[in-house]
Amino acid sequence: MIPSLTLNFSGGSVAVALPTAAVRSLDAEMQTLLEHLRAASAQTGKKTPRPPTEYRYSGEVFLEVFCNPNLWPSPFAARVLVTLKTSQVRLSVEVDLNQLREDIQGFLQAV
Repeated sequence: MIPSLTLNFSGGSVAVALPTAAVRSLDAEMQTLLEHLRAASAQTGKKTPRPPTEYRYSGEVFLEVFCNPNLWPSPFAARVLVTLKTSQVRLSVEVDLNQLREDIQGFLQAV
């Protein structure tokens, strides 16, 4: 049985069955994004553009997480675009980066 990752957002939540390895990979991408955001917020003067973060997982569901770190003044303000697709449903929603990281950590602690 594949465990479910529950993603919480302002309008509700959605649970999606993902392999643990995929969630660990997503966690690593979000950690890299967090480091880019911290580095950008610490810079003074002209900011060095950072590459956007794009994570994709394809299986029974398609999960994509996108964030342009150049748009956000700090990691606490950052939001990511999460897209989930199945053969029957497509959901795209903006989620606070901190909330997404909490959801991922909750999943990883439970498995």
